[in-house]
Amino acid sequence: MIRTLLVLEGRLVRGALAHLLSRQADLRVVGEFDGLTEVEATTIAERPDVTVVDHDVIRAFAVRERLGRPRMLTLVDRCHARRLAGMMASYSTDIGFVGKDATPQRVIDGIRRLAQGEIVIDAELVAAALGTENPLTAREGEVLAGVGKGLPVCEIAMKFGLSPGTVRNHLSRIFAKTGTVNSIQAVRKARESGWI
Repeated sequence: MIRTLLVLEGRLVRGALAHLLSRQADLRVVGEFDGLTEVEATTIAERPDVTVVDHDVIRAFAVRERLGRPRMLTLVDRCHARRLAGMMASYSTDIGFVGKDATPQRVIDGIRRLAQGEIVIDAELVAAALGTENPLTAREGEVLAGVGKGLPVCEIAMKFGLSPGTVRNHLSRIFAKTGTVNSIQAVRKARESGWI
């Protein structure tokens, strides 16, 4: 029996996955949580074989270290794969990486394989993590992230102590570097590439 702990945002998604896992003869859900605050006590009490997490991955890894390094299956959004490239390279059989858009069966298979000590890393995440180098400067990334949050040029300028003209200049350079013609395309491409 593979004892599984779920730390996933959203009751609907977490409940649906818990239901699917409970229908598997070899899997048992020993706890379900929205965040990491309650996880430590449950991990100590229940000793799950695999913990499935989908958010706040850096913090999850820190908690994991305090708990004796239990196996962890991480559901990763492709647009964040580049940020996790180093972590993917440094872990082998105790942390798995599966795309957030994976099928439920892929997650179930990932739990089983990780519990058996196998390497679990989706090929799509590896491709995204090894994707093209970020052409944006740090400031351009901040400006584009602001645009992606729906902030107007004037608000982005105030936030970073820039003039609105400077923000527009940054956007022009961003469009040229990303090969896009407007903010929507630039934000989409940067997110898909893991640049913001």
